[in-house]
Amino acid sequence: MGGAYVLHELADIFDMKPGKTSIAVQGFGNVGMNIARILHEWGYKVAAVSDSKSGIYNKNGLNIKNVIQYKNKTGKLSKFKGSKEISNEALLELKTDVLVPAALEDQITKKNADKIKAKLVLEMANRPITPEADDVLLDKNIFVVPDILANAGGVVVSYFEWVQNSMNFYWSEKEVLDKLKTYMTDAVKELSKVCTDFKCDMRKSLYINAVKKILEAERLRGNLK
Repeated sequence: MGGAYVLHELADIFDMKPGKTSIAVQGFGNVGMNIARILHEWGYKVAAVSDSKSGIYNKNGLNIKNVIQYKNKTGKLSKFKGSKEISNEALLELKTDVLVPAALEDQITKKNADKIKAKLVLEMANRPITPEADDVLLDKNIFVVPDILANAGGVVVSYFEWVQNSMNFYWSEKEVLDKLKTYMTDAVKELSKVCTDFKCDMRKSLYINAVKKILEAERLRGNLK
């Protein structure tokens, strides 16, 4: 959900309307399946998904609710009605607005980075893009949302759990999601400003912002002037 909030905020910044924004999701497990479901429910066009065995593609969009039912029933994605099979490698290279690598690390490397055609890559797996590939994507003006931001929702909600347990006062699911949305969208806005101020990519802006917060904390402690 955190990654979906991040994408939705960036889609607004990049003027990507849900119904006109095509998305490919590599990985159809706990992460990939759920972000595909959420984005589909929000009206985005999820054109391709894949698991470890195969992938499916329909340029007009897949009905993710039906895909999930089919996967749960058959244990596979292949032969889903109204789609054609596609490999994990080919899915990464599809011409879509958004690519969501949500499977394994090192999926986009210097060997295939020049073939990536998406406008925006949302890292939902842990380090799916190698540092060498990152440079290639930057040269191609492909906007990359690093995993440390895209995946932060789980950590944020874990913090919410700690807060509730400490107070012995519990929130509704809606309250949790509303608070999560605020955290994630505020982070996107904050980091986008850092990108603009320092004329850098999102990954560098995360490091810059982290260092700034550490320095500010040390100043408040009296360790720095």
